[in-house]
Amino acid sequence: MAMSRAAVLREFGAPVTIETLRVDDPAPGEVLVRTAACGVCHSDLHFKQGSMPISPCPSIMGHEAAGVVEAVGAGVTTVAPGDHVIACNSVGCGQCRQCIAGRRHLCRERGWLRRPKGAGPRFANGDEKIAPFTDLGGFSEYMLLPEGAVLRIDTDIPLDHAALLGCAIITGVGAALNTAKVHPGSTVAVFGCGGIGSSIIQGARIAGAERIIAIDIVPGKRDLAMRFGATDTLDPTAVDAVEAIRELSGGGVDYAFDAVGSVKLMGQAISATGIRGTAVLVGAPPRRERLELSLGELMSEKRITGSLMGSSRFKLDAPYYLELYRQGRLDLAGLVSHRLPLENLEDAFAAMESGEAMRSVVTF
Repeated sequence: MAMSRAAVLREFGAPVTIETLRVDDPAPGEVLVRTAACGVCHSDLHFKQGSMPISPCPSIMGHEAAGVVEAVGAGVTTVAPGDHVIACNSVGCGQCRQCIAGRRHLCRERGWLRRPKGAGPRFANGDEKIAPFTDLGGFSEYMLLPEGAVLRIDTDIPLDHAALLGCAIITGVGAALNTAKVHPGSTVAVFGCGGIGSSIIQGARIAGAERIIAIDIVPGKRDLAMRFGATDTLDPTAVDAVEAIRELSGGGVDYAFDAVGSVKLMGQAISATGIRGTAVLVGAPPRRERLELSLGELMSEKRITGSLMGSSRFKLDAPYYLELYRQGRLDLAGLVSHRLPLENLEDAFAAMESGEAMRSVVTF
């Protein structure tokens, strides 16, 4: 049994508290991971603010993590102590209709993530159970996970880079390659150039898009977008972004992505697509938000689709993305704008809200 310092959210809208929790020993089929790094995602902020209450409080926050296996439970065969791993909860049960159809990221059977019958809580503070956010809880010195939620990686990959594959990379690159299936020679617009949007830009470049237009209000993010593969950038406070995109693309882009979760930007992404274009809604909006649009938008055979976790096949896609990283075709280092200790997690949320941060990573 281990003790772990962790960032715990006890009430929506409140600051996180750093608490020392008891971590149970791995049960059969479980893996104890010593966390090395965990990225700070907008989903963490939405959850903290109460607009995405997908886990109960109190909860250990964080879901974009990588680390080193400390111990394994009986029956674990795919990893061993000392292995470097990425954590992800979009692997699926393998048995439901969505999993059998190859859409594990859409699995809604959460039973495979739960502990075996008779086991106590994974984390506790005294007698109080503390739930890991999205069943991962990456802002903790230790994670206790089902074997299916970890993927072994080679030790030459820096863990503060590898952690990004748990969410930002598979969501953004996957939205371009898997959900939209961006084709060579196409035109693309990306609204929002943070960690997810910059990953979409990289995915579009890898797919062979001819023109990639990046839209963001922050000058530094527009500059980085060019590094990641954008051919043009727009400041939406200075120009009408939709009209400028139409002019640059000759009537509208083939693919437009919202990477923020803003209803306003979703509408602009739909309007910025051309005939038979596809608008991909990637950002996570507050759950009760509604999107209104003119039905005339659809008469030119436009398509609108959501994208969950980049339509990822995590254990197939993550090794492919790591190979792209080795080849110099996928930039992970450039996405990390801030590294900070667990105690400064609130600073990471403030940097995210101000637009200053590309991707902050908590390192242990």
